[in-house]
Amino acid sequence: MELRHLRYFLTVAEEGQFTRAASRLAMQQPPLSQQIRLLEEEIGFELFERLPRGVTLTQAGQSFAQDAQAMLDGLRQAVTKAARIARGELGFLSIGLTSSAGFHPLTTEVIRGFRRAYPEVAVDLAELNAAELIERLVSGQIHVAFLRKPVEMPEALNFELLFDEPMVVVLPTGHALLKSSAKKRPEIALKALAGEDFILVRRPGAPGMYADILDACRQAGFTPRIAREVPRMVSAINLVAAGLGLTFVPASMQRYDQAGAVYCTLKNPSVLSAPLHVAHAADLHNSAAARFIELVLAQCRT
Repeated sequence: MELRHLRYFLTVAEEGQFTRAASRLAMQQPPLSQQIRLLEEEIGFELFERLPRGVTLTQAGQSFAQDAQAMLDGLRQAVTKAARIARGELGFLSIGLTSSAGFHPLTTEVIRGFRRAYPEVAVDLAELNAAELIERLVSGQIHVAFLRKPVEMPEALNFELLFDEPMVVVLPTGHALLKSSAKKRPEIALKALAGEDFILVRRPGAPGMYADILDACRQAGFTPRIAREVPRMVSAINLVAAGLGLTFVPASMQRYDQAGAVYCTLKNPSVLSAPLHVAHAADLHNSAAARFIELVLAQCRT
């Protein structure tokens, strides 16, 4: 039995005769009658009672017609659903991001825009460090990730550079460098931080930015004193507010308004920058993720 046999059968049932049904199906009446007869032989019972002028469904034919129609309707729904998944209009999207990437306005804007454009795609968010994000991207546990500066860039992944923003230094209120300036948020020379206690995100979680900070300090003529390492940049800012040292964060993290912490620009901002990347599998099979990447890049251009 093929799907066309079900369509033939239902058309004859609707028209009540073979001639009109054949016309609707754009075929000749004798082949249609033959196909219906073959269908009845295959299933082992008659579907129609043949009358002098037309046909009528048998009791078994009525039951079969209801179920056949349900099967064809289910098939159409399955095709429609699969087509929407293929277009990225339906499905599931897992997005990962580092804590600092989450503070960049692009990240929240594009996620909000995607939810408006594709409301039937279920979206899951996971905040992880850069190393964890790359590991989960490679394993397929997440589809897209926003992160700063990956050191490891596996061939299985694509990394798109979206922005390169400056880093700022975060000092506790009352710090001597703040008192010595008339400005509320003064510019700080990197070499002025020699001898200070540094609070950095742990090297395994964000190795790229960790290495950049150390290199910038060495070029400024000193080796930084790492007093504490923390899992997230927000944790570092909180410790700065408690007076336990200083830290560096991307400029967009100034949106995190923590009492007791002051964000200051560097006198030479080019010495430390915080790129923002979007990463995804090079061989991307998730259509919703593909639509999301398109939206990210379009938002970036505008």
